[in-house]
Amino acid sequence: MFLNVHSCYSLRYGTMSIEKLVTEAAFMGIREMALTDINNSTGILEFFRECKAKGIKAIGGIEFRREGRLLYTGIAQNKEGMKELNDFLTGCNLEKRTLPDRPIDFKHAYVLYTYGKEIFELRENEFLGIRAEQLHLLYNKDLGDLKKKLVVWHPVTVNSRTSYRLHQYLRAIDGNTVLSKIGTEESCSPREEFLPPGELKRLYAGYPFIVENTEKLLSSCCLDYSNKTRRNKRSYTGSRQEDQVLLEKLAWAGLEDRYEPGNKEAAERLKKELKVIAELDFMAYFLITWDIIQYSKSKGYYHVGRGSGANSIVAFCLRITDVDPLELKLYFERFLNKHRSSPPDFDIDYSWDEREDVQRYIFEQYGKAYTALLGTMSTFKDKSVFREIGKAMGLPKEEIDSFTDPTQQGKHLDNPVFKRIMNAYDLMKDMPNQRSIHAGGVLISEEPITYYTALDLPPKDLPTVQWDMYEAEAIGFDKFDILSQRGIGHIKEAVELIEQNTGDQVDIHEVRKFMDDPLINARLRLGESIGCFYIESPAMRQLLSKLECEDYLTLVAASSIIRPGVAQSGMMKTYIYNYHHRDQIKYLHPIMKQELEDTFGVMVYQEDVIKVCYSYGGLDLADADILRRGMSGKYRSKAEFDRLVESFFINARNKGYDEAITAEIWRQVASFAGYSFSKAHSASFAVESYQSLFLKTHYPMEFMVAVLNNYGGFYQRWVYVHELKKTGARVHLPCVNHSDTKVNISGQDVYMGFIGINGLESRFIQLIPQERERNGRYTDLEDFILRTGITLQQCILLIRTGALRDFGKSKKILLWEVYNYLGTKTPEPPAQALFKVKSKSYVLPELESSVLEDAYHELELLGYPLSMEMFDLLKTSYRGDVMAAELKKHTGKTVKMLGQYVCEKTVRTKNNKKMWFGTFLDVKGDFFDTTHFPAQAPVYPFKGKGCYLILGKVTEDFGCPSVEVLRFEKLPIADNPVLGDF
Repeated sequence: MFLNVHSCYSLRYGTMSIEKLVTEAAFMGIREMALTDINNSTGILEFFRECKAKGIKAIGGIEFRREGRLLYTGIAQNKEGMKELNDFLTGCNLEKRTLPDRPIDFKHAYVLYTYGKEIFELRENEFLGIRAEQLHLLYNKDLGDLKKKLVVWHPVTVNSRTSYRLHQYLRAIDGNTVLSKIGTEESCSPREEFLPPGELKRLYAGYPFIVENTEKLLSSCCLDYSNKTRRNKRSYTGSRQEDQVLLEKLAWAGLEDRYEPGNKEAAERLKKELKVIAELDFMAYFLITWDIIQYSKSKGYYHVGRGSGANSIVAFCLRITDVDPLELKLYFERFLNKHRSSPPDFDIDYSWDEREDVQRYIFEQYGKAYTALLGTMSTFKDKSVFREIGKAMGLPKEEIDSFTDPTQQGKHLDNPVFKRIMNAYDLMKDMPNQRSIHAGGVLISEEPITYYTALDLPPKDLPTVQWDMYEAEAIGFDKFDILSQRGIGHIKEAVELIEQNTGDQVDIHEVRKFMDDPLINARLRLGESIGCFYIESPAMRQLLSKLECEDYLTLVAASSIIRPGVAQSGMMKTYIYNYHHRDQIKYLHPIMKQELEDTFGVMVYQEDVIKVCYSYGGLDLADADILRRGMSGKYRSKAEFDRLVESFFINARNKGYDEAITAEIWRQVASFAGYSFSKAHSASFAVESYQSLFLKTHYPMEFMVAVLNNYGGFYQRWVYVHELKKTGARVHLPCVNHSDTKVNISGQDVYMGFIGINGLESRFIQLIPQERERNGRYTDLEDFILRTGITLQQCILLIRTGALRDFGKSKKILLWEVYNYLGTKTPEPPAQALFKVKSKSYVLPELESSVLEDAYHELELLGYPLSMEMFDLLKTSYRGDVMAAELKKHTGKTVKMLGQYVCEKTVRTKNNKKMWFGTFLDVKGDFFDTTHFPAQAPVYPFKGKGCYLILGKVTEDFGCPSVEVLRFEKLPIADNPVLGDF
């Protein structure tokens, strides 16, 4: 009898989760109902599963609205009907069409209009829903053929008065207005809640034919998604047998390429993995990933395969990854095993500017009807809930801010307004707010994907499913993660620049050779890694220095222990100490030494958890991985998890192990597993780090140019310009006769690109170098203006940047002359003139300029001065008593230093007080780090970019010096000679 039920996936409208909605219906004794969320089918399969568990017949549908106005509701008769509804909505979404007043003629779905609106002649599958309060309109009315078209219309949106109030808040948030302005058309009726079936029938007792029509409609619907199977494309070649033959052929060929002849361990591992892959029917998944890699390699794209997929020797042999699982003792079971409840996936990284082409290939190769990007569901979170509710209540910003300030919340506990917000907060937090797009997930389905979802069209202009990765997993989809990152862009462009600038051809995949390079490892040991993927942050550079890291395996460990959970738990400090004091390590048990000797007695990776559970706890590798996932919150089932924990202790007891030692080992395992990191992830990161280090070590200029052109990394742009200068490059300001859109390099000359000039319009960023390429250098200001059609303000901006210095005139003369051409008129579009008319020339007085004035222009337009250093802008000539390179000599002493601000990081102490870590450059260009404890930080705060005078005590941690700040002040810079103080 319930043909129009809304869940919370009716975004900012529905109030109940699928689970709550079905539980409520079951409590009311409802045996069948239709989920019809507004303009989406996000919750249909979750609804089906929940209903099946509660013995309720689930029916699927979609409520179609245009600009908030209800048009009609589609009810699927079966799976094909659900596909029809999804296809209809998808077509409108992808083609950016508005929903029509009347849908197409569905073959397997009903259409319901609401009684009382002007309706055309109804088709066989179309009905009119009438509310109980509208039944009086039928009194003494000759219904004729309409009699068989009327059905019960009792929408469900809320389940209580509190729920209705939540609905009103959601509607106000959706309309960006206040509660008092929400009209009846924008919101549901307070009566839109479940009624016991008998109560609903009683309301229609005077019109039994309406109830009969409704029951007949419901009984004709049967939505069945019960066959639990993987939904991915089942075969790459067209048959499972051919898939197996092809995969084995490629894998064995890859084994010969990757390993020395006769490597029995590799052959046995490969044979074992191929057997599991075939048993679990993952051949197509591997082959499709291989196909994607083959396409990208044919286009010259560089990729990094990472994630748990790097645990697979098959992936290594297919060159999906470059991590050797034998060298790193990686378990295949971490990636794929018969007990794994969630599907594994490969993470494939591409350069940020190449990923979209790879995605386009996937859609074309595997069919747009079968391929879609994975969605995500953003929810109402924390402070945003307070702010949204506060705005809906019409509260002033200051009051809302006080409610969200933890230090003030105590005084609001008796405030009735605050209590109302808290009540709404408890209901709204974690509710779906809007659909978005997953970072890189792609789904390739065996059936058209609209059997399972309608598709959205986010800004990327690629079809996207209406549910997230968790629902994909529940349905049976394995995703392909096609990701992008700046680090790969750095590497790719650096290799291209090296060939253009030096003629050298670099094989960036010779990673084994890089790992044995003493120059690279010396740089790694010193933490000289600015610009290098994953290892350039202050914390990571400090860690490399503390470890004196100079090899791949140590870098793999560093890539894992740098993560917040490990660092905050104290395990990082323990690892560093044990690393330097190996003879002092005490192992709880010989098996712990056997399994953790490589990581000096510390569990560093998720794989360490698996090893300990396997070797000490006696679990097989598949069960050990389930236990590891359970401890990280990813339960397959609570009962099974508890059984495996019990098995761990029973097996240890049966082996005669001391129970106290077993309890302590379990405590360590349980405390670590929740924040552990995959060794395969770390290994993949370390491979890419070595590639970046190779480029930075042997081709530093080209590498830093590539970093700048791919929008840097951890630091602000000026830091990378500083590093570029340190390589010996002659770095020039943008120039209309030498610069391109991006930074370019020729020999040792580097010209900054137009794209870095603040305020310069994109059309001129592109046009200036293109016009110069077509018709030659610009000869003077007039020639430049005529050929580019530039506007006055844009030309002034270029003059002040120094980009027109090739014309042999000072900035001030050019600024004077530009008004001669553009001061009173808008230039006409560039055109080929028949005759060039010489402009009038004027004799100007001598106009003074200064380097300081230029520096201020650069600060404004580039964000940093290039003509001089920030230190040279200071009013003082003092440069500090101690330089960064000398800090170790002053350990324990108080020093006075001068540093240029690079970055800062805020952390919370155990007492929930704020402290800061800072990074600075001294006048010689060397980095040093500072610590700002809670007692000093509020008195001497950071004040943004600039140079600071620092008084502090030098401390040393594992050979890495730092300055504990006692006093701290930003220094003033010289006045702008034109504008005064900057």
